[in-house]
Amino acid sequence: MSSTPAANSPASTTAGRLIDSLREAPATIPALAALALFVVWATDQAGYPLTHWAPGGLIVMVLLGIALVFVRLPVAEIPTPVKLALSCLAAYTALSFASILWASVPGDAWEGANRTLLYLLVFALFALWPQRGRNALLLLGAWTLATIGLGAFVLLHVNAAAHSSVGLQALLPEGRLSYPADYVNANAAQWLIAFWPALLLAREARMHWSVRGLLAGGAVLLAAVALLSVSRGSLYATPVMLVLVFALLPSRARTFAVLVPVAAGIGAAAPSVLRVGERIKHGHNATTAIHAATTATFLAALAVGLVVAAGAAIESRSRLCQASAVRVRRGVGAVAIATLVVVLVGGVAAAGNPVTRARHAWDTFKSGSGYGANGSGNRLISGLGSYRYDFYRVALDEFVAHPIVGIGADNFQQQYLRHGRSEETPRYPHSVELRTLTETGLGGGVLALVGLGAALLAGWRALRGSDPLGRTVAAAALAGFAYWVVHGSFDWFWEFAGLGAPAFALLGLACALAPRRVVSSTQRGLSVGRLGIVVGAIVALVAAASLTAPWLSQLEIESAARIWPKAPATAYARLNDAARLNPLSDEPYLVAGSIALRFSDLQRADHEFRLALRRTPDDAYATLERGAIASARGDRAGALSLLERAVRLNPRDPLTRGAVREARRGERVNVYELNRSILFKAQQFM
Repeated sequence: MSSTPAANSPASTTAGRLIDSLREAPATIPALAALALFVVWATDQAGYPLTHWAPGGLIVMVLLGIALVFVRLPVAEIPTPVKLALSCLAAYTALSFASILWASVPGDAWEGANRTLLYLLVFALFALWPQRGRNALLLLGAWTLATIGLGAFVLLHVNAAAHSSVGLQALLPEGRLSYPADYVNANAAQWLIAFWPALLLAREARMHWSVRGLLAGGAVLLAAVALLSVSRGSLYATPVMLVLVFALLPSRARTFAVLVPVAAGIGAAAPSVLRVGERIKHGHNATTAIHAATTATFLAALAVGLVVAAGAAIESRSRLCQASAVRVRRGVGAVAIATLVVVLVGGVAAAGNPVTRARHAWDTFKSGSGYGANGSGNRLISGLGSYRYDFYRVALDEFVAHPIVGIGADNFQQQYLRHGRSEETPRYPHSVELRTLTETGLGGGVLALVGLGAALLAGWRALRGSDPLGRTVAAAALAGFAYWVVHGSFDWFWEFAGLGAPAFALLGLACALAPRRVVSSTQRGLSVGRLGIVVGAIVALVAAASLTAPWLSQLEIESAARIWPKAPATAYARLNDAARLNPLSDEPYLVAGSIALRFSDLQRADHEFRLALRRTPDDAYATLERGAIASARGDRAGALSLLERAVRLNPRDPLTRGAVREARRGERVNVYELNRSILFKAQQFM
């Protein structure tokens, strides 16, 4: 008798509902495991290093395999848009692998294709199996709250490091938070991808009032931590997102009602947060500013959380009649329109003549003026100064030159070294759209456009499904994916698996919520057959090998780079193993050649660089080193030939041009001095 109350307690009821939900949609369990992996990536460089995301890709593949084996997949019930999206993304992945054949740097193309494979696997894991609102809310809510928790930890970590100038410089170089992503713009995006789901979930009346308050307060915290990175890209992406959210997603009045306190909280914390970067940038002690920013952020998040929780509690206890609800929505809508007018008028008054501002923005964007500097004293409003105009110019030129299948996945850097006009050496075009067109051509562009369009169509259908909770989750998931696309349109976010994988998971989750047709038992029982199982197993083995070999190769390279001063023979052996594991990459030979130079072994260094050029004939670094070695040996003709080719491959590099001048004067290039200069230059860009 005494066990009955406990069995009927709220905790046991909640646990029972959760178990029932997981039984209804067992694919939720491997999806949760994948989301946990994404959170781990978020804690360290946003999953950018190959040694992070390649093993993660294997984990996602195993999770997908487990789901395919143990969870029934009614293929006939999968919506046609989802099937089309998967087919196009699979074809795009295959094209990325095929681009290895014509890429100038096949090792980079292999890495880019494997990353695309990872996104395909993630999308399939989240999109194939149907989800109901409760399960989808569990997935999205768990990931969003985990990201909020990570944001709180980062803020506290920065606060703890406030007394150490060295620690602050590592976390906030030049006054901009780069921790934990190690790239300020990716760092801001990491928090803002989760900001939009937090905001949109906080408006859902079917959620407990305390969770809604937690999400709203968490949205304030995420925005404040993102603001510490002082990312202009996030600033420009925000109004675009506001337009998309209010123009395309339902429940606009509820969205506005939650957005008002969240925006007020962000506005209250923003001055203190922005003051941190200004203090560090100008060389002032930032300890007090950091403590003030931390306090202001947590207080603003707490206040907003309490306000939204109180409003949600009142809403959950009050039952308005339909006429009253309509009047409330109309009133909120009128306030929203009035607020929009005030914001527009205030924005125009603050910004000045919009035509003049637009002209100034275009001039700074095209000229690159203001890059790395801030003449106005505030980076966020200093214009669009960067070198992206030049990146985009080269990318479009390469697309025009190779319009059908592109130059190969992740093969932008060599082309920019040849044709760029700035001192930058970007590996990627800094735009997901231009990356697609430049590296995979019109073929890849069409496949990506149709595939993503089909997935968005499935998500659009989910917004009109019969499950009210499912509609809210679909809207929140699509908003998170949309932010990745919008901000990634002018940055290199495709290459950060910790950003791209969650984005494709959110898109897949929206697809999983799309209505599915009921089919007959005959159609539901269709089997792929033995041949399909064999083909699938072979494809899985090939994909696993494709992810494993470069990963193990990179581990050997990193190991050799650590031990070479004390154990050079072992380092060389591991680099040879790395070259065998990855038969397309020239990196093992480049590292081996650099080590040989440190030991003044010119013969071995020349041999290693020659092997590197066999794999990547247009590598400017290996060509420069071989030219310098030839000069040091007294081979003037060979040195001139190699050094002049190095200049053609990288015409703006002052070290290469200086080496050519020395060789033309009949002087011998000092290889060791050259490499000290190369190392110093590399450290300047770290």
